[in-house]
Amino acid sequence: MEHVIDASNQKLGRLASQIAIILQGKLTPDYEPRLPGTDRVIVKNVSKLIVTGRKAEQKVYYRHTGYIGHLKTIKFKAVFAEKPERVLWLAVFNMLPKNRLRQKRLNRLTIEK
Repeated sequence: MEHVIDASNQKLGRLASQIAIILQGKLTPDYEPRLPGTDRVIVKNVSKLIVTGRKAEQKVYYRHTGYIGHLKTIKFKAVFAEKPERVLWLAVFNMLPKNRLRQKRLNRLTIEK
């Protein structure tokens, strides 16, 4: 089944958790935790997402280069201005279970600006 979601005026975390549940297949009657599921999710208008409070200034994304002392940080505001679809993808990525099925589930997620 294909789910089309309009992200305009929706909160980032609530939308990401809803998408994660759909991608896992928990909304289908034949849900099986060991299977990746079959539902697809298409998200539109990601640039109109909302974050509450001061998260836009305070939220930080981290990544490590692999070298000692090379922890890179970038603020939410900068990432959202450049690639709003990356913000939603990261939120869904971190909400899915950390196992072999995560990438298979994420491949069924399509995010449009």
